[in-house]
Amino acid sequence: MTVTYTSSVNTSGVVNNFLRLLIRWRGSIYKLIWVDLILFFGLYCLLAITYRMLINDEGKRFFEDIASYCMKNGALIPLSFVMGFYVTIVMKRWWEQYSTIPWPDGIAILVSTSIHGSDDRARVMRRTILRYVCLCQVMVFTMISPRVKRRFPTYNQIIEAGFLLENEKKIIDTMDQAFPNYPKHWMPIVWAGSIVMRARRESKIRDDYAVKTIMDELNKFRGRCGFLLYYDWVTVPLVYTQVVTLATYSFFLFSALGQQWTENSTQQGLSVLRWFPFLTILQFFFYMGWLKVAESLINPFGEDDDDFELNWIIDRNLTVAYCIVDEMHQEHPELVKDQYWEQVFPNEIPYNITSKRTGPPASSTSYMKVPQKQNVLRKSSTSGSYLDFLEMNDRPFQDQDRPFTSRPSQSIDFYELVEQRRRERKERTRHRFLDMKVHLRHDNSGTFYTITIPRPASEEVSSENQEAAESQQDPSSENDSLSKAEKKD
Repeated sequence: MTVTYTSSVNTSGVVNNFLRLLIRWRGSIYKLIWVDLILFFGLYCLLAITYRMLINDEGKRFFEDIASYCMKNGALIPLSFVMGFYVTIVMKRWWEQYSTIPWPDGIAILVSTSIHGSDDRARVMRRTILRYVCLCQVMVFTMISPRVKRRFPTYNQIIEAGFLLENEKKIIDTMDQAFPNYPKHWMPIVWAGSIVMRARRESKIRDDYAVKTIMDELNKFRGRCGFLLYYDWVTVPLVYTQVVTLATYSFFLFSALGQQWTENSTQQGLSVLRWFPFLTILQFFFYMGWLKVAESLINPFGEDDDDFELNWIIDRNLTVAYCIVDEMHQEHPELVKDQYWEQVFPNEIPYNITSKRTGPPASSTSYMKVPQKQNVLRKSSTSGSYLDFLEMNDRPFQDQDRPFTSRPSQSIDFYELVEQRRRERKERTRHRFLDMKVHLRHDNSGTFYTITIPRPASEEVSSENQEAAESQQDPSSENDSLSKAEKKD
């Protein structure tokens, strides 16, 4: 199972938290490279003993030439670049495979809320749909994981675990005989979809939208299971893995020769190699550990310490699925008023003694101060240049009494500009309403209509508007007003 250590490094302030990680064995770098490290150190010691004790002077000169050549040209192998790119690909692929693992929780919630009824018929429908979903996952895991394959080597073990029934096994065996070269993980999803349609025909599902939603989730689950098979079939290209492996081992083969102490060594510091190759061992430790990390993550469904625990996922999914669609079906706690019912929302949520209250997150410009002289806007030029509009001018504006339209293109205070625009808009509105009040307009029917002005009107205008409104509502009143006008004439 994946080695978890997040609880041991909950804070970076304590150095001991990270130092304690260095003494762990399970999932550690020591466990991965200790065999290779012993072989490399043994090869280094064997070459050192051969040079110092087993060969003559002529052989020593030849050995020294080889060691000098390896030391000067060993850096020609681009190990850092090749290794870094390879590990990046493997790490990205490793996390994508974990993100592809499907979980039946969403389907279980949809089935529980959509298939109504507490009778045995509705209950067996809900449980069977989720059992088929989990069966699809088990069949895929047996094809990609050695651990799951050892747990369920045949369909008989799957039947014993409760994922499959005898009559269903016969159908799958028949399909295996008819189509032996293709996986059959999609068959349980097809059965689950048929049960959903049967539930709709029997009115266990009340609308077609719920059917479509459940079928979409079933197809999504099947698609993710298929992607897991694709990751198993299509791996990182073998040629790239071979290049990285050959580059790493050949680099350290040259290092075992080039880092040897020789009698004609003239560079300072090389005498340290006579006793122990400290930096060479550290270099091997880091680069070989880098390679072993990629090798352990290239197949996360294997049997390494950091591989995914698929058996636990199988057990968890079946248990949770049955709990959602059966035990928790249409069940919830009693509806009561919450403690903030009267307040609508909490003014302050309490903290305990050990916790510390923190303020709200501050925006990136919350502490930014803009100089007062920059709070001005410049009128845009006749060409409409946006840069001219944004350009600032520190000179004071002298002709404030002149109309705004006749002012030169100089900087103006922003608040003054806003106030002047407001006054002009107010003046235009006042003249517009005055014109509408004085000149009565006609519509297509030839009758008068009035416009309400949000300002107290004079008595004469009010009486005229009232008479016009009455004449529009009552034709007889209009005739009376006309007769009165004739008498006045």
